[in-house]
Amino acid sequence: MKKKMLHIDIHSFSYKKGGIPKDDSGNGGGFAFDCRGILNPGRIEEYKTQTGNDIGVQEYLETKTEMPKFLDLIKSLVSINIEDYLARGFENLQINFGCTGGQHRSVYSAIKIAEFIKEKYPNGTEVTIHHDEQPQLNISNP
Repeated sequence: MKKKMLHIDIHSFSYKKGGIPKDDSGNGGGFAFDCRGILNPGRIEEYKTQTGNDIGVQEYLETKTEMPKFLDLIKSLVSINIEDYLARGFENLQINFGCTGGQHRSVYSAIKIAEFIKEKYPNGTEVTIHHDEQPQLNISNP
């Protein structure tokens, strides 16, 4: 019997614009992490037009904020569910990252957690990222 794939949908979103994304899998939920407690690079002039996918914003978040600690804790939390879901043959998990505008902190978090999952769980998982407020970043995932 072929083992089922765990489809992991990761969203970055804006609390001000669309709010927490709906879970279209029918399971009704998943994780929603609030990134607004991390200093906002969007308040700094040189980063206003950039996103969490840009190197300058990433370096700011990694060196001037608590983002590395925040993501380490999230990695521990989501790993518990991913391992359990894989063992039980579950097919869907949604992980959402929200910030004020859905441009800097949430985009960065979604990208970094997707990279972490792809590296730690290369077999049995399929990760898709949706940047709800930054559609230009929704490139196909290998």
